[in-house]
Amino acid sequence: MSIKFSDLNLRPEIMEALEKRGYTEPSPIQAQMIPIMMTGVDVIGQAQTGTGKTAAFALPILQNLITGQRKPQALILSPTRELAMQVAKSMESYGAYTSVRVLSIYGGSSYGRQISALKRGVDVVVGTPGRLLDLLKKKSLDLSEVRTLVLDEADEMLSMGFIDDIETILDATAQRRQVALFSATMPNRMGQLAKKYLNNPETVKIKKKQLTVAAIEQRYYIMNHRDKFSALSRLFEAENMTRTLIFVRTRVGTGELSNALAARGIAAEMINGDLSQDARERVMSRFKNDRIQVLVATDVAARGLDIDDISHVVNYDLPEDPEVFVHRIGRTGRAGKEGVAISLLTPKDTRMLRRIESYTRQKQTKAELPTKDDILQNRRDKIAERMIVWLNRGRYQNEMETIEVLVAAGHEPLDIAAAALRVIREKDKEQAVENISKVNEWKSHPQRNHKKRNKGRGKPRSGGNFSSRKSHESGMVRLSLDKGRTDGIHPGEVVGTLAYHAKISGKVIGAISIQDDHTFVDVPENVVDKVLSKNGNYRLRNKTKVEIARA
Repeated sequence: MSIKFSDLNLRPEIMEALEKRGYTEPSPIQAQMIPIMMTGVDVIGQAQTGTGKTAAFALPILQNLITGQRKPQALILSPTRELAMQVAKSMESYGAYTSVRVLSIYGGSSYGRQISALKRGVDVVVGTPGRLLDLLKKKSLDLSEVRTLVLDEADEMLSMGFIDDIETILDATAQRRQVALFSATMPNRMGQLAKKYLNNPETVKIKKKQLTVAAIEQRYYIMNHRDKFSALSRLFEAENMTRTLIFVRTRVGTGELSNALAARGIAAEMINGDLSQDARERVMSRFKNDRIQVLVATDVAARGLDIDDISHVVNYDLPEDPEVFVHRIGRTGRAGKEGVAISLLTPKDTRMLRRIESYTRQKQTKAELPTKDDILQNRRDKIAERMIVWLNRGRYQNEMETIEVLVAAGHEPLDIAAAALRVIREKDKEQAVENISKVNEWKSHPQRNHKKRNKGRGKPRSGGNFSSRKSHESGMVRLSLDKGRTDGIHPGEVVGTLAYHAKISGKVIGAISIQDDHTFVDVPENVVDKVLSKNGNYRLRNKTKVEIARA
């Protein structure tokens, strides 16, 4: 017998809001979590995105609110402004027939509005760690009366380097308060946080489900990393990619790729964590209204993005989690419409591809990139199609007069037509079709006898000789970061963090080796001072120190 919301003893005004929304039966995490949270005990909820966890903590908070208080009674921490806005909106919707006052707090929005609302009094605060910490330091936010604190998408907040901020916020709340931790995964650092701040928590774990992607055409192309952009450019010319969402790994990558696409005449913009809320909304409006064709995003920036009629999703960089892959490509092929998911892979990405196929239980199609001849023929076909339209219309009298003058001057009609096509091509600013090199075979590591020499130090994660703390590449300097494999970092994070804060191109960063408790990375001599000058800004899980590797 299935449980219904009416069985959970929720207040009548909450039930009225649920009924208006057509909610009758709770999801598995809601059915298990709501009765537990209503008792006030600490809880851990492990569930993936899309399982209904917002209502799982929002409804108990609304149930236990005491009206007429001035200070916040509940605090919900979210990793991004988009998620904070979503949660706040849901909380207001569930509490539509109560007197609940909800305030969303995030960077990029007015301090004045947020401080004024806090002075007037709010019941529930939903916010991102950075802005919440700012308001705490300004003494504008008083958390002493918080009775329920929720860490939503806690693993994402940890991966974004918010751990120190989270602990500061937790320490600012009363000791006798309920803590609810929601996370899709439970890395070691998460377990340490739970052990420190949660008191005998009850755990609700919802088994992962394979989301269906059967309605989406999935294919992949294999190429060398340096040829990815050339491959992407060919695909844009070869097929009808009307509204396209492209995922890259880093914030720096969003800017580099969107600029490169725009330089080739493809209307592209980016969204990442650097954009203010107003700027993000303007970009999203242009994308929804087809004023731009392509949106380049990171996974974090794309959270909360809900746009219909996306024709293609492109994995320019593969994610490191199959579940994230499914979430990405699920943004196309909606409402019974066709959708295409394209992955641009290097040879070493095939291992992750197999993991994704195993998770989705669906084989992807290996496809061949359009050749240079294919692209050139496609360009000719498109010009011919445009000309046939005008030939059928017969509306070219002014142009005919020009042709008659040229014929009278002794030029052949076929030559005139060919010259006209040339003018069209120049006006269209056709760019050269870039070459794509033969795919190199990938080997896990070229120095197979390196294992013994590195014993106890960890195996290098990417190219380069790391038997010495001095770079073997001319013009490069070896730096050392105080985070390593035990912190769960990966090369993409290292590149993105250094490039973003030091304001250097990720392309200039050389070999990277992730050891157990530290990481070596080679950078050009001329950017060393820029990289070191930003110490204190780097965050890989938490504050990260960068220094020149000592011999």
